[in-house]
Amino acid sequence: MSIFLILLAAGESKRLKSSIPKPYITVNNKKLLEHALNSFKDFRSIKKTVIVYNKKHRKHLNKLNPKNTLKITGGKTRQESTFRALKKIKKMNCEKVLIHDAARPFPSKKIINQIIRKLKRNHAVVPIIKVNDATKRVEKKIIFKNIKRNSLRFSQTPQGFTFKKIYEKHKKNMNNSFDDDSALFTNDGEKVVSINGSKKNLKITDKEDLDIFKSLIKRKSYFGIGFDVHRLVKGRKLYLGGIKIPFILGLKGHSDADPVLHALIDSLLGACRLGDIGKLFSDKNRKYKNIRSTIFLRKIIELIKSKNFSINNIDINIIAQRPIIKKYSKKIIQTISKLCEINPNEINIKGKTTEKLGLIGKGKAIASEVITSVIKYDQ
Repeated sequence: MSIFLILLAAGESKRLKSSIPKPYITVNNKKLLEHALNSFKDFRSIKKTVIVYNKKHRKHLNKLNPKNTLKITGGKTRQESTFRALKKIKKMNCEKVLIHDAARPFPSKKIINQIIRKLKRNHAVVPIIKVNDATKRVEKKIIFKNIKRNSLRFSQTPQGFTFKKIYEKHKKNMNNSFDDDSALFTNDGEKVVSINGSKKNLKITDKEDLDIFKSLIKRKSYFGIGFDVHRLVKGRKLYLGGIKIPFILGLKGHSDADPVLHALIDSLLGACRLGDIGKLFSDKNRKYKNIRSTIFLRKIIELIKSKNFSINNIDINIIAQRPIIKKYSKKIIQTISKLCEINPNEINIKGKTTEKLGLIGKGKAIASEVITSVIKYDQ
């Protein structure tokens, strides 16, 4: 039995209100799209995977670059996206097809196995879960009808179908709207076999759903602190938080002497119990002479990811009498966000002075201290 998988990731993700498109949000060092792909990777009966993506998100998908997949742009609706994928594989000897929402990153192997097994003798198989709460019909936030929940069920994905059947039904209903693919069968009065779904196979729609998904993965939190200070001198460029700042003086050091990134690196290494910046990037090593600290930070991010750590929050103090940090804080946050592969909302920067006390107060040095929260995942 030749089975293809269609993974739908072409939505706008508006309800999540995230600057990062939903399929490419990172949880446990993997994008949600990767979690969904990994759920199906051990099924040898799945011969080909088609990812339907939003053309606005092309750069995110290219960066992820999932292997052994076909990639096509989606349409304006879920149904149009699905039909595009079905047309793509029409001449590829597909007998059965699984259609799955990338917004469900955690379908269990048990559910997938049952669908594949049931598809041998059925044309449509759908996972469902019971409705446990009292059910009401509401209009403009006013309850006007009670609905008996005994026969009500929520449908999930992946949904499995005989390819010829689902293709013809999509072709016939190109201009109609349906909530899911199985509705095309029930609308024609054809049998749809159900199996038990799972509450863990949740669909991520908003931030609360994302938080629930994160809670399903075992994790522990750790914290680290970092501090760095450099003297201001003539003839050097000033780098703070990965950006070049126009100023008459620069910071003295072996590398670019960016105290913000140095303190951030130390805080990350401390939280992950991996030593300190001097241990990994010695100032005795000539190859690090005048090197940008952004290169150091990228290496550290790869290191902590390899150890299964993920950044949860970064809090930064930049201590300088001058220049005024407030003018550059937004750009610094954006830069660190990209370097650390986290949402800008997870970074906070505060500009501080020493009230003209000491070297910093006299405008002869700049320091930074950083506290970082990281998460260690057990799976």
